[in-house]
Amino acid sequence: MRNASIPGAHGRVRPLTLLGDPVLHAPCAQVTDFGPELATLVEDLFTTMYAAQGVGLAANQVGESLRVFVYDCPDDEDVRHLGHVVNPRLVETDGVVIRGPEGCLSLPGLEAGTERYDHAVVEGFTVTGEPVTIHGTGFFARCLQHECDHLEGKVYADRVGGWRHRRLMRQVARASWRR
Repeated sequence: MRNASIPGAHGRVRPLTLLGDPVLHAPCAQVTDFGPELATLVEDLFTTMYAAQGVGLAANQVGESLRVFVYDCPDDEDVRHLGHVVNPRLVETDGVVIRGPEGCLSLPGLEAGTERYDHAVVEGFTVTGEPVTIHGTGFFARCLQHECDHLEGKVYADRVGGWRHRRLMRQVARASWRR
């Protein structure tokens, strides 16, 4: 029997912010209040992430400039990682740098080869203020780095260079969501 509800079961779907919205391009503020409003935000992030069929979602992707993200992401061995982090700090990235396809709910329908380390460690807190350390490998490490970037005001397109960046920006300009 479950002791806790399923993440996102009681939240509401919030509109996603899209590339170009100023909230995506500025560093997010530290969370200082670990009260019911934060719990509601985390629940809404899960609900929105699931509705959009994502594997991670940062608070600024729903217009809230706070250092919070949620994830439900497999690693390369298909082990499911489910959780959230408040005030995360990317404290370690190492291993092999892999260029792999990366997408984002704030750039719907697009992806580009983006370089990321295959191991990452994030430290932060739970919604109740308990310390947490998350170790990720493979695709999950990519997810952790991607979400931490969001909270620093970066999107994966900022990490793509050369012809890949030019191609991605042409696709953004033609995207139906840009109109």
